[in-house]
Amino acid sequence: MTPALVLGFLSGFIALSYEILWYRAYAFMSGGAADTFGLLLGSYLAGLALGALGAGRVCRDGGEAFRNARVRALFGLTLLANVLGYFVVPTLSALAVRGWSWKAALPLVGVAAAGLGTVFPLAAHLYVEPDDRAGRRVSYVYLANILGSTLGSLLTGFVLLDRYSLGGIHLLQIWLGLSMGLFLVVLEEGGKRLRGALLLGVLTVAAAQLGTSPFAAVYERLQLKSAYHPGIRFAHVVETKSGVITVNDQGQIFGGGIYDGAYNTGLLDDKNTIIRCYALAELRPATRDVLMIGLSSGSWATVIANNPAVERFTIVEINPGYRRLLGEYPAVRGLLENPKVRLDFDDGRRWLVRNRDRRFDAIVANATFHWRSNATNLLSREFLELIRSRLNPGGCYYYNTTESSRVLRTGCSVFPYALKIGGFLAVSDAPLSLDPERLRERLFDYPWEGKTVFDRNSPVDQGRSQEAIERLRKMTKSREEVLAGIPPGAREVTDDNMGTEWGEGP
Repeated sequence: MTPALVLGFLSGFIALSYEILWYRAYAFMSGGAADTFGLLLGSYLAGLALGALGAGRVCRDGGEAFRNARVRALFGLTLLANVLGYFVVPTLSALAVRGWSWKAALPLVGVAAAGLGTVFPLAAHLYVEPDDRAGRRVSYVYLANILGSTLGSLLTGFVLLDRYSLGGIHLLQIWLGLSMGLFLVVLEEGGKRLRGALLLGVLTVAAAQLGTSPFAAVYERLQLKSAYHPGIRFAHVVETKSGVITVNDQGQIFGGGIYDGAYNTGLLDDKNTIIRCYALAELRPATRDVLMIGLSSGSWATVIANNPAVERFTIVEINPGYRRLLGEYPAVRGLLENPKVRLDFDDGRRWLVRNRDRRFDAIVANATFHWRSNATNLLSREFLELIRSRLNPGGCYYYNTTESSRVLRTGCSVFPYALKIGGFLAVSDAPLSLDPERLRERLFDYPWEGKTVFDRNSPVDQGRSQEAIERLRKMTKSREEVLAGIPPGAREVTDDNMGTEWGEGP
């Protein structure tokens, strides 16, 4: 009975831990597509079911000789399942480089899960006596499996992912799997114990030699896919329980495998179209108290913090990994020491619900692509109503629509006034206007890296400032122009339909 409880607990822990690790890799490769979790979970459960079905065939009655064969099968399958689990992510990254889609690679999860799915039923069959108390004992084994699964999910998802790399956690997993094998060897007798110990020793040496080497450049492969070439490395990779952040050698930052921005706060080389952020100073000149949802590179936050009109600036970011990178880039390093700035790590929507007494002159959200999982939380009608309740009279909400027709329609439906600047939409209950020439004058006095954005006395800067304003003028559209360009079938985004995530309509 005790062996079944131990094996049930450990198999549950390992299986659910692997599922979390696999989801991280697949979600990173898909860029956070909404259907990633559902399809991966389906493949995982199908694999478990097939593994259990196979174990059921092995467990058919056949006498003591067959029982010994099942013990050997359990030992072998335990080791095989853990080896397969360890190599799912490296294999996925290798397939990504060869042009495979993440969906085509889902059978990897099914195969590995099938191996894991054999351990629990075999352990219950071998170590629970078939008497009148068998039902009760099996229920205890199930309980042990559930406890292991729960602990695996919590420990891996909330603790280990904040402290170790993806490869490091996989190495911990393989050691735990080998420990299961060792436990089974101890249960054996005579020559079978020796053979099992020898096999276990070989695998232990192999695991020690491999270490985390199969995971070298794993995020580079998963993100770049067929564009990856040997030797390419990201300048930074930050892993936390909230996600994975990568930065390439060009100063571009990616969250969960998708472009998030660039480390740039100036207009001399506007590689991240940051003129859109400077426009906020003219959209809402009397902006004293600002809230920003999402930090990313910190470039937008730095521009807003430099605005002389801003007296209080609160930034809410769900992933603390972004803060670690601020000190690496001079353009945004000052954000950490700016007395105006308060940085809270929380979900943006939850923070707004919890801070009911706060009101802002402007709220900014440089949100991610509308099609990514959970994007609806920051794009829906219900969220915009929550934003409205946190704005001071005449305040505006300025957010990234990533050119979604549905997101644009929702913003223009909730608020009576709107102005589109590139992919961003400014909405308010008060009229909005943007005078490009007046903004140009502001830029001659706008602080930037110890000087101003443009030098009023420099003919070169005079020309550059005019070029920047012309770019801004071309990307600006009125509410009427925005509505005229939205297809008739584009419905509003709500918490219920999640249409932007699941590709429902334009």
